[in-house]
Amino acid sequence: MKTKLLLLFTGLGLFLNAQQPVAEIKTVTDEYYGHKIEDPYRYMENLEDAKVADWFQKQGEYTRNVLDNINGRKELLKAYKEYDSRMKFNVYNLNITKNDYYFYLKSTPDDDTGKLFCRKGFDGEEQLLFDPHNYKKDSGQKYSINQISPTEDGSLVSFTVSPNGSESSEILIMERVNKKIMEEKIDRCWFPSVSWLPGNKSFIYNRLNSADIHDHERELNSKVFYHQLGTDPKEDIEVFSNQTNPELDILPKEFPLMFYDNDAKTFFAGAFTVENSLRLFIADFVNLPAEKPKWRTLTERIDKIEDFYVNSSNIYFKSSKNAPNYKILRVDLKDPDVEKAKVVVKENMNEVIKAFTLTKNAMYYTTSKNGVEAKVYRKEYNSSKSVSLSLPFKAGNANLRSKTVNHKEVWVTLNGWTKDYTRYRYDENSNEFKDETLSSKGEFPEFEDLVVKEVMVESHDGVKVPLSIIHQKDTQFDGNNPLFLMGYGAYGATINPFFYPMYLEWTNKGGVMAVAHVRGGGALGEAWYKAGYKTTKPNTWKDLIACTEYLHKNKYSSPNRTMIQGGSAGGILVGRAMTSRPDLFGVVLPQVGCMNTLRVEFSPNGPVNTPEFGTVEMEEEFLALKEMDSYHHLEDGVKYPATLITAGMNDPRVIAWQPGKFAARLQAANASDEPILFRVDYESGHGQGDSKSKRFEKMADNFSFSLWQLGHEDFQSIRQKPATID
Repeated sequence: MKTKLLLLFTGLGLFLNAQQPVAEIKTVTDEYYGHKIEDPYRYMENLEDAKVADWFQKQGEYTRNVLDNINGRKELLKAYKEYDSRMKFNVYNLNITKNDYYFYLKSTPDDDTGKLFCRKGFDGEEQLLFDPHNYKKDSGQKYSINQISPTEDGSLVSFTVSPNGSESSEILIMERVNKKIMEEKIDRCWFPSVSWLPGNKSFIYNRLNSADIHDHERELNSKVFYHQLGTDPKEDIEVFSNQTNPELDILPKEFPLMFYDNDAKTFFAGAFTVENSLRLFIADFVNLPAEKPKWRTLTERIDKIEDFYVNSSNIYFKSSKNAPNYKILRVDLKDPDVEKAKVVVKENMNEVIKAFTLTKNAMYYTTSKNGVEAKVYRKEYNSSKSVSLSLPFKAGNANLRSKTVNHKEVWVTLNGWTKDYTRYRYDENSNEFKDETLSSKGEFPEFEDLVVKEVMVESHDGVKVPLSIIHQKDTQFDGNNPLFLMGYGAYGATINPFFYPMYLEWTNKGGVMAVAHVRGGGALGEAWYKAGYKTTKPNTWKDLIACTEYLHKNKYSSPNRTMIQGGSAGGILVGRAMTSRPDLFGVVLPQVGCMNTLRVEFSPNGPVNTPEFGTVEMEEEFLALKEMDSYHHLEDGVKYPATLITAGMNDPRVIAWQPGKFAARLQAANASDEPILFRVDYESGHGQGDSKSKRFEKMADNFSFSLWQLGHEDFQSIRQKPATID
């Protein structure tokens, strides 16, 4: 049992008088393939129900009261703001046109979200184009810019804005010179990066059925429309969908997307879900909307194509077919038969190919070893050899950006766990890197003595799992350090090394920060991903458990000093680790987590995710969903660790009833005296569109709650079992 310190402070009476609402049980029983599944909180899936809404609101109020009265929370917020103030400005979402116009988002310490700017070239004079802080000010909502799509000459730029983290965007179009926003605004967009057509007077874009993120039909049968500038969006013409193209067999759950490539003078389109393997189509350019493209299949999912670039003569593909660490293929644009593709970069058995781009003279690509050691290669088109570039510093992560396939410019952005992002222009003639970082540089002496250890941990089945460990140089390993262990393990995504002082602040509190690169992610390639996928999903949380046990065995921490955090699909990771080994953790943070996988496909964003998790329509996949369902693995009378569950009411990816049902069930089942809190945010979504202040608030909540529950002397509060209503 953790040492429990009781401290009196201002707000004591508020906490004692507050009562955590108890959710009513109304069990619904489903039967799948002979398995009876009892669901005591199915009714919560109706978020419009008055009683459900009331329970969510009161849970949020109760949790807000508890969190606000943790000693040290305000100091954390102050530290985050002070770190942020050390950078005069931060630049991101950069787009560079062929004629060298830079369009990007920029924020200063005084800005809560990024503003849209433009300049000519790296050294050009900066112009403010749009400030989302002033958009619809009377609405009471906070808007942020999501996507930026300039025309090739930079004369026009489309961008999207969405309120309160909802990602439910509307497209705006601006004339760069006079900064005039055109009258038409296109709503119901989620993949709003428009594709401009020749002449810059029209574009194509995808549109959903509804702007309501709770609408179950919102994402089904979405469509690509043609828009002529200066016309009412109601007049936009549908040009690509399962209705206009029945011969392509686009499923209702697949997102039809279409774009025009000016270098190849060709249309490309695809039917997309969350699957990494792409289903693509190709068509010669025609004059929309009078003419209809004649689509030909370019790739099927069986080809395992995950990315592609095109120039005037060839299409290049990144593929995992018979190459789990990936290879790069090339096929003639005039005869784009993937079966005829030639291998131009072979699979590297020790490194995973992460990304590539094309320039006028060469292909550039990045690789990663164990998800944490980055390399950059250059390969000339007429050469059979790839050359490893000598990077300015040893990087954990590398990102590429070229200007176009007809320009020689290429930029490499490097960073690591303790090294901030630096953007370099690579000169192919001198083989030198020139610093062209757009953001200002900040000084963070607090983290100069951090130690990073990359180890391989043996999991339950003997497989070695990469684990990154970060701590201060003078940290003592006696088992008493607060441990912050994070992971994800889904979609083949990798938690690449990142430099983030707000997270590293944990080490200043005497803590150890660690990242488990579990199966289901992409740290070791496509095979690593599929080893934590559907029926193999248990490897994901078993890997996390193995990493936790390693850290305890080596005295980095101990069970009552360990916090695990996972967001979104990472909720499966921490939820099932917690339900499997509740004795192993002191705090669990499922953030906007997918906690009730048996019901995922019955949510608005569920059908598109069935390729990742499975469907109850197939027995084998039903059993996999059942096994990974944290909600249904909670047991009455078990002593669970302290838990802070979060939900965003504007979340279009994981609907709020997923974490809500888990919170209700955990509160009812828990036999320990540890708090089970449910943070409900009505001004936030999944996190992507959050304002800076919202991000800081969430981090302060997470870390102050965790340090409080892990017994840190600077983070104490009332640690009695929360009062409940009978």
